[in-house]
Amino acid sequence: MKDVAARAGVGLKTVSRVVNGESGVTEDTERRVREAITALGFRRNDSARVLRKGRTASIGLVLEDLADPFYAPLNRAVEEVARAHGALLINGSSAEDPERERELALAFCARRVDGLVVIPAGHDHRYLEPEIAAGIATVFVDRPAGLLEADAVLSDSFGGAREGVAHLIAHGHRRIGFIGDRPRIHTAAERLRGYRAAMAAAGLTVDDAWVSLGPTEPGRVRAEAERMLTVPHAVTALFAGNNRVTLTAVRVIARLPRAVALVGFDDLELADLLSPGITVVAQDAARLGRTAAELLFRRLDGAEDAPRRVELATRLIARGSGELPPAQD
Repeated sequence: MKDVAARAGVGLKTVSRVVNGESGVTEDTERRVREAITALGFRRNDSARVLRKGRTASIGLVLEDLADPFYAPLNRAVEEVARAHGALLINGSSAEDPERERELALAFCARRVDGLVVIPAGHDHRYLEPEIAAGIATVFVDRPAGLLEADAVLSDSFGGAREGVAHLIAHGHRRIGFIGDRPRIHTAAERLRGYRAAMAAAGLTVDDAWVSLGPTEPGRVRAEAERMLTVPHAVTALFAGNNRVTLTAVRVIARLPRAVALVGFDDLELADLLSPGITVVAQDAARLGRTAAELLFRRLDGAEDAPRRVELATRLIARGSGELPPAQD
């Protein structure tokens, strides 16, 4: 900075003001300082800045899988809000492993991020209590924290699933299968609850053979869909608990000699180009990420009210697959 000040013919304080975007510097003086910075290859020392201000201007995002199409817009939205606040986003995937989630979150904390946005894989987040007490703002998104009072931004999984299944019932279906994710996952449990609520509201009894929760790997989902769709008195419609289940269900249904109605939770790219188009219960992933990030920066700006739980509505998009009538037995 001394070299920059000497080259520009100004004092150290003026260089500091220019570097930190402070007022009180004329346009001509700022131009001379920036020309000196460029000529000398000056770079701000962020490590020293952290020691002085106590903030790193960075946040961490722990999500399930960066490669999952659902999380891409969520990740981008968090990044855009962080950028608007002059902060850098660091992210990593937990692969739905609670221990990996913990390792990632604590690794971000060890690097002194100012805040965390976490899509939880585990059910006990008390390990973050010391970090939160030390000043690291934390917001959970898509699923609430376990055993910890913290801000959470969620989609209405229960209401969305109930609406999707009610849509199938309204089109004449009485035997509806549900294939979802692992039952320990909050969203999977809520979507199953919505499915059962819609069936109960219509006076329909759910056969245990119509429900399957577990890993969403294609092999398991394919086997369960084929089982539900090929036995005597098979289901006439499927409700898929997330986008990965929906994709596998589409492939199974395409090989069947009869039409099967399908509604999926989460929208899919090109879902409107299939024949018929895929009816979905859509979440606004970008809005989830944006809302969570804005809440995080609100905390970083000093908001101290009680932890908030924000629930965002879903939207049923009818494209054809959920409107097919039951095939005749």
